[in-house]
Amino acid sequence: MATGLSVGIVGLPNVGKSTLFNALTSNEAAASNYPFCTIDPNVGIVEVYDPRLEQLSAISHSKKIIYAAMEFVDIAGLVEGASKGEGLGNKFLANIRETDAIVHVVRCFESSDVVHVAGKVDPIEDIEIINLELRLADLQMVENTIARIEKQVKGKKELEATLNALKRAQAHLDENKPIRSLELSHEEMECLQPYPFLSSKKVLYVANVSEEDLPEMDNAHVRRVKAYAEAEGNSVIPICAKLEEEIAQLPPTERKGFLESLGLHQSGLERLIKASFQMLGLITYLTTGEIETRAWTIKEGTPAPEAAGKIHTDIQKGFIRAEVVAFEDMVVYKGRGGAREAGKVKAEGKDYIVKDGDVILFMHN
Repeated sequence: MATGLSVGIVGLPNVGKSTLFNALTSNEAAASNYPFCTIDPNVGIVEVYDPRLEQLSAISHSKKIIYAAMEFVDIAGLVEGASKGEGLGNKFLANIRETDAIVHVVRCFESSDVVHVAGKVDPIEDIEIINLELRLADLQMVENTIARIEKQVKGKKELEATLNALKRAQAHLDENKPIRSLELSHEEMECLQPYPFLSSKKVLYVANVSEEDLPEMDNAHVRRVKAYAEAEGNSVIPICAKLEEEIAQLPPTERKGFLESLGLHQSGLERLIKASFQMLGLITYLTTGEIETRAWTIKEGTPAPEAAGKIHTDIQKGFIRAEVVAFEDMVVYKGRGGAREAGKVKAEGKDYIVKDGDVILFMHN
């Protein structure tokens, strides 16, 4: 089943990675009409809860609601030397290649009960161990690719641009820098497209704090991680994995009250999903009717026909126009009929760029 978004959760052993993964993807965390499914022992699918769907469903008397979904992949604990095949090295790296982005869990709590691999808590050192392994794996891939293309380039002049782009990537990695910080021309990007660099993926750092740090979730370790991420152009979300585990075990109706009693407005899962969507530039458009009300995940800047293709490729091929109503207008005028009478239904053509919360009806041959 294709989901809108796949995120790999990485971290050194004993940083709280599996606690967080289990809490995020526990049966209770996934809403009831979307049965929790584990495609592989370490993949969990979570719904992206969106209150707008309930409102639309009430207006349309929909039989069911289908939320956007997000896939979390719990990637085997990475150890130093993974790029050389240490631990579960190769499997671990192959799993990351298939995800859209990386959520990197970093330990930002002291505890005598949980031993740290290195014997001391140093979040920056932890981050650098993993970043180094990703860069080393990239370097290995790029060196092998360059060696192969250099043999082919004599007969195929069109490979020269690719070879040059790969050599630039290699030099950048040699300077201990991730591919995501390499400024590439449009042509270079095209050339490197087929090569799944691990260090080109966007990273969201999760600073795992202890329950003593609630509700601010701030401490000296978190501040160091924030400064490090800022310099890289990445974001940080402080989360207490232990608390998320407790929330996941509560009935859904009690969660909000429990969070508020701790001075919190949102669970870590909600904040993590929101940040992942922003990081990857994703939005959702909505469809609604008697059969179902549903959210569809697309990249920001997607034109209407391509958005229609998410529903079915035939709709994209036979696209005539999109009838668009803003979500707020659907609510104010109690549905598409009322919105039409108020002149709030817009007929949009092939060039229309879909916005977050657009409620769309596609016309097609």
